[in-house]
Amino acid sequence: MANPTACILIIGNEVLSGRTQDVNVKFLATRLGELGIPVREVRIIPDVAETIIGTVNEVRARFDHVFTTGGIGPTHDDITSECVAAAFGVPWEPHPEAWARMDRHYAPGEFNAARQRMATMPRGASLIENAISIAPGFTIGNVHVMAGVPRIMQAMFDSLAPTLAGGAPVLSRAVHTARVPEGRIAEGLAAIQARHPDLDLGSYPYYRKDASGVAIVAKGTDAAAAEAAIAEVTALMRALGGDPVAGEPPV
Repeated sequence: MANPTACILIIGNEVLSGRTQDVNVKFLATRLGELGIPVREVRIIPDVAETIIGTVNEVRARFDHVFTTGGIGPTHDDITSECVAAAFGVPWEPHPEAWARMDRHYAPGEFNAARQRMATMPRGASLIENAISIAPGFTIGNVHVMAGVPRIMQAMFDSLAPTLAGGAPVLSRAVHTARVPEGRIAEGLAAIQARHPDLDLGSYPYYRKDASGVAIVAKGTDAAAAEAAIAEVTALMRALGGDPVAGEPPV
C-alpha cells in the first residue's frame, strides 16, 4: 500500500518578500518522512484570501495531508484561519475550548479582540496543542493549520505527530566524490535509476575551495534497495576516476 502524501503551504507576505527566510519546510519534510508521509509539494502563497481559499481547496483534494504554517496570529493580516473556514464552507466562530483556555490564561481585560481572533476557528476544528504559547493550531478534515514562528510550529507538530497515520519511513543513503563532475555521471546514474524505479535518486553537485564534486542520494522506503542503488553508484564513481565516500559531503 502506498504511503500517504503531504503538501506544505507556507502562508505569508513576509516570506515572499524575502523579509523572512522560511525554515519550516526542512523541519516538516524531515519529520514527515520519518513518519512515512512523504512531502510531494511545497507552495509559498501570500496573505490574500482568494489565493489561500483556492489553494487549500486544490491541494486538500490532491494530497492525503496538508500542513499550513503562518497567518494565525492576532493581527489584521493573519487571515489563514478564516480562509480555511471559507474553503470548507463552514462558519468561522469562537472555538469553545480554545476560547475558554485563552480567557483563563490572560489577566482580566487582556483577552482582547485581537487575541480572540486566535481562538476563532472553523466550526468542527480539533485543536493542535501548543506548549510554547497558549494559542493552539487546529485540524479540520485533512488540513493541519499551524503557526509560522518556527519554535511554535515545531511544538505544535510534536503534539500533532502521534495522531498522524503514516506508512513505511522514508529513509536515505548517500555517497559523494570529488573530481567527478555531474555531467560525467549523468548517463550511468540514469541507468541506475531505471533499475530502481521505486527509489528517488538525486544528484547534488557541491563546490568547495579545496574540492568540488557530486553527491548522490537515494530515498525510498526499502533500505536494501537504497543500499543496493548506492553500491551501484559507488562503483560508477570509481569507474569514472572518483574516490567515493559514504554519506553526504561535509558542509
